[in-house]
Amino acid sequence: MNPETIYALASAGGRAGIAVIRISGAGTAAALKALGYPKAELEPRRALRTRLVDPVSGDDLDDGLALWFPAPNSFTGEDVGELHVHGGHAVTAGVLEALAAMVGLRMAEPGEFTRRAFENGKLDLTAAEGLADLVDAETQAQRKQALRQLRGELGGLYESWRQRLIAALAHLEANIDFSDEDLPQGIGAAARKELAQLKQDIAAHLADGHRGERLRAGLLIAIIGPPNAGKSSLLNVLARRDAAIVSATAGTTRDVIEVHLDLGGYPVIVADTAGLREAGEDSGDAIEAEGIRRARAKAEDADLRLAVFDGETWPEADAATARLVDDATLVVVNKADLKTPVPPLKVEGQDGSQAGLAISALTGDGIDDLMAAMGERVEALMGVPPSPALTRARHREALEVCRQSLGRFLAMETDAAMPELAAEDLRLAARALGRITGRVDVDDVLDVIFRDFCIGK
Repeated sequence: MNPETIYALASAGGRAGIAVIRISGAGTAAALKALGYPKAELEPRRALRTRLVDPVSGDDLDDGLALWFPAPNSFTGEDVGELHVHGGHAVTAGVLEALAAMVGLRMAEPGEFTRRAFENGKLDLTAAEGLADLVDAETQAQRKQALRQLRGELGGLYESWRQRLIAALAHLEANIDFSDEDLPQGIGAAARKELAQLKQDIAAHLADGHRGERLRAGLLIAIIGPPNAGKSSLLNVLARRDAAIVSATAGTTRDVIEVHLDLGGYPVIVADTAGLREAGEDSGDAIEAEGIRRARAKAEDADLRLAVFDGETWPEADAATARLVDDATLVVVNKADLKTPVPPLKVEGQDGSQAGLAISALTGDGIDDLMAAMGERVEALMGVPPSPALTRARHREALEVCRQSLGRFLAMETDAAMPELAAEDLRLAARALGRITGRVDVDDVLDVIFRDFCIGK
């Protein structure tokens, strides 16, 4: 147990109906009593109405609720107290100042409550990361993924793999240490078969198209097209606000403009880019040229592209935009209110002919169909799979180390002259899995994981 007792505002700052102040550590009980806990004996997990007072001045601070969670049955595994007070600034500031004046108490650092929960065995690292994702979740799909991870589904999967590795390693080391003993036949062969299957399971988990990571960060959709095709107007329609300046002057958009949207429960980032020109069509404007360079770079990085063509010039399709059309592109013919596009609405791109949709960003015609098509593409790229998805680059890196170590082991001959080296590869594989959940050697990653938590969590 950590000898220091910490406290912090656990709810959002600012004016609110209720604010929650959390205390954790050995001094929690004394702090609650000093603030006016109404009974001599603390009652576990029962909310009691409490007249909170400043223990130094005796002034009333608030009329609120106090809760007591004795160790180890608490979030952090330590003695924990919560004060539910009115959420005005004066009330919360007064209670925090009273706690600050108590000997042995200090303000918690960002993520310190959750870090103590990890250190006391209440959470593994994947669950702690799931909690951080749950706090940051902005869409339904993000919430679902974060809850699964917080409940231990991802950590449980990795721990089951680690246990399979440890069992195989134990059998291999038994063959090394007790080679002269009468051991059951086929132990080594059975272990190799199990490890070959485990390597396949990890490879399948890694080949997920980065779904979990995309869901955490948001899927990037780039709007590309020639100047004055209506890209900024389309961005404003999708964002339902004037996020980009719209002008009849070609080249108005000079830099990438991004808006964050909730598309069918999935987080997406839609980026409006500068109008594309052919290499020989130099406007002489250095700023516009830089905007075009950034537009091409954003198009290359995007998970999905909306290629917008000018309906007034259709069926002539802008060549610079057409060259960027591929299977990850939705073709859009804009300005259908000015001129009905001549069918077929198709563009010859990198991966063959891509069908398009006719819309009018001005009147809204066709926007519902475009949103539906975008939703289908986004769900295909980020749909939550039945098994838990890895959500962070550090998970992927550790799993790659594990897979490579298993590969080296399986590549060795079964009668290798130095079986100790084979055993070491299995130890490296098990250690890599353990680092994901925090089972082994994670001191160097703890600060990175917990530094992005808010104070009070």
